[in-house]
Amino acid sequence: MSTLLTQVIPNSSTSMAPTFLLVGMPGLSAAPSWWTIPLIAVYLLSALGNGTILCVIALEPTLHRPMYFFLFLLSVSDIGLVTSLMPTLLGLALADAYIVPASACLLQMFFIHVFSVMESSVLLAMAFDRALAICRPLHYPALLTNGTIKKIGMVIAFRCLGLHMPLPFLLAHMSYCHPQILTHSYCLHPDVARLACPGAWGAVYSLSVVLSAMALDPLLIFFSYGLIGRVLQGVGSSEDRWKAGHTCAAHLSAVLLFYTPMILLALINRLKLPLPQPAHTLLSYVHFLLPPLINPVLYSVKMKEIRERILKRFQPKKVGCTQ
Repeated sequence: MSTLLTQVIPNSSTSMAPTFLLVGMPGLSAAPSWWTIPLIAVYLLSALGNGTILCVIALEPTLHRPMYFFLFLLSVSDIGLVTSLMPTLLGLALADAYIVPASACLLQMFFIHVFSVMESSVLLAMAFDRALAICRPLHYPALLTNGTIKKIGMVIAFRCLGLHMPLPFLLAHMSYCHPQILTHSYCLHPDVARLACPGAWGAVYSLSVVLSAMALDPLLIFFSYGLIGRVLQGVGSSEDRWKAGHTCAAHLSAVLLFYTPMILLALINRLKLPLPQPAHTLLSYVHFLLPPLINPVLYSVKMKEIRERILKRFQPKKVGCTQ
């Protein structure tokens, strides 16, 4: 490790270092062979589950509705997120590749944050969709038209690509006064920006763009569920309340799965709680890797139409003679 440190610690204030040093899961570097298996399994299962959701929604005309369009985007973001993480994770597991070139680090960082913010934006759009469907059921078809859905999709695309496109170029031209040692097994904007020299305004832009989504979106999502809860309290029939709540169960579970580890990490860092590094690293893995794995299961179990279409698509057709 000391040899690696000398390769990534600059002698003085410099521009973007040629390499960064990743930090793997403590305790697993001595036995990289076995933890490669769960990593590959997580990736394959995530790709299979989300790919199935994508195929079913694309091939079934009855599912070409706003709720399923957002679910389609959620699956795209899940596949993109887990794919962006795998190069450095598998590099650490298979070859102890702790050193990553700056160009590769910035590229991975860009895609991780694009798909992460895309997932957050889609979860917000899904909360907006559910709030309209429950709070304004009569106006829902008129409000959420195909034109409105296209505009929402364009806003999500601009938010993910337009706002994040400058970040790799800003970080590439910053001066760095700290050792280029990251705190995760992958490259993140705040992690790279904290290594910049004091006064590097690009770091402020980087953090503001990331926080504008990851801090604002959960607040708006929970606000929309507050509106939904207030409407459900006024529903007379408990059966109607259960049906309305059941339609939100999968989405609310996905929201908690995505944001809870992130909020816990933010609180731990803010309050400077004495959390062991393995637990801190594990929480970051849960935040990025668990939603792409679990979301297809949640929506397949909780949403009857998705479940039925999946069973219909993959059920073997009976072949035989009829009398």
